[in-house]
Amino acid sequence: MDVQSNNFIPAARIAIRDPQLQAALHASSTNSTRARAESLFAFGREHGEHMREQAAEAKRRALRRLPDLLERAEARMQANGMRVLWAEDAAEARRLVLDVIERHGARRIVKSKSTLTEEIDLNTALEDGGLDVLETDLGAYIVQIAGEHPSHIVGPALHMSKDTIRDLFVRELAMPPTDDAEQMTQFVRERLRQAFLGADLGICGGNFLIAETGSLCLSTNEGNGRMVTTLPRVLVALVGIEKVIESVDDFTTLAQMLARSNNGQVMTVYTQMIHGPRRPGETDGPEELYVILVDNGRSRIYGTGYAEALACIRCGACLNACPVYRSAGGHAYGWIYSGPIGAVITPLLAGLEHATPLPYASSLCGKCKDICPVRIDLPRMLLDLRHDLVTQGHSPALWSLGLHGWAAVSGAARLFSLARRGLRWGLRLVPNRLPGPLDGWTRYRDLPPAAPQSFYELWQERQKTRDHE
Repeated sequence: MDVQSNNFIPAARIAIRDPQLQAALHASSTNSTRARAESLFAFGREHGEHMREQAAEAKRRALRRLPDLLERAEARMQANGMRVLWAEDAAEARRLVLDVIERHGARRIVKSKSTLTEEIDLNTALEDGGLDVLETDLGAYIVQIAGEHPSHIVGPALHMSKDTIRDLFVRELAMPPTDDAEQMTQFVRERLRQAFLGADLGICGGNFLIAETGSLCLSTNEGNGRMVTTLPRVLVALVGIEKVIESVDDFTTLAQMLARSNNGQVMTVYTQMIHGPRRPGETDGPEELYVILVDNGRSRIYGTGYAEALACIRCGACLNACPVYRSAGGHAYGWIYSGPIGAVITPLLAGLEHATPLPYASSLCGKCKDICPVRIDLPRMLLDLRHDLVTQGHSPALWSLGLHGWAAVSGAARLFSLARRGLRWGLRLVPNRLPGPLDGWTRYRDLPPAAPQSFYELWQERQKTRDHE
């Protein structure tokens, strides 16, 4: 998927005027946030906050030891019979997957939902190679059929109503018309079951990678994940290098926080720990298992003040809480990562020049930090990115000129006094709306009246009064 984040503002304007999208965003965000609070604080707020602290420390400890843990995880996975490959960037990751497919003569591929494969645009590369690729997560399957991209880290088809999905299935899959969600799901299940049984190769992501045991961990709510990882004779897992954690104990904490923070579950329906390919005497599992550890810019982030962003466990809680995301939706962000974490991660991975509006796509209310299960300070990083935009020359010329002019005026007492008086008279002439480029502020807000006296004037009067006492 090409990064189109510089189109955030016009895309957001369209989204705000879409009543169906607004209804979907309001319902999903409100329900998820409420369920998260009920689940996380079921045994009291203190207990829930202690869980957050424990999860935050598990991820921070893993980041502090990231190089060592990656080497340890590689050794353990190889000892378990997995084949470990490394990809420096998206192009290399795609090439490695295609090499594995060619080596095993695979043609029919089933995928479990993976944000990383969206990040590296894997599906396009596979389809360009003439391969039959099928998303098997229900939301990802819907989005694939529609020719769209996911709008939410956890719920890919969150932006679509049941009626829209029904019409899509009738049009593209010849489904018998029905408004019953269970019948629609059953129709898709029957189609996917045949795909699972006939697949040559499965592709999945990974929520966590345990260095202690060399285990690949997946948390899903649909049975498709287990189908993808057990039925095909070859399995390829693509995992970001930041997903490695130290121990099984850390996993038990993080898996609980992931489920609670996403939609209020105590645990996801399916929690897998894959230790290797099928062993002699076992009936399930792939004959060959490849794990591709993907960097794609993560090492570059690791050595900066933004390294904390790599602690993200992709729960989507910050999206559900963010007032900007709840108005604009995921597609407005122009890439696979949306919401507050997307406003940070996208500029870091894709380059600031390709995502200049995103650091400003925030009211800095702090809800994202308050709700994050691993306490990532997203507001601080958004401010730092705004600073980087200015220092690297990515801010609009008019904006930079205005700031330089303001600095010149505010640094000279007489100029500042003249400007203050001019502004007071100007506001009397245009009491409801600012002129020129400043009218964006008053387009949606009432302009407050100018104070009859400035602070400086009040201070001068007070000093004169004291002098006469």
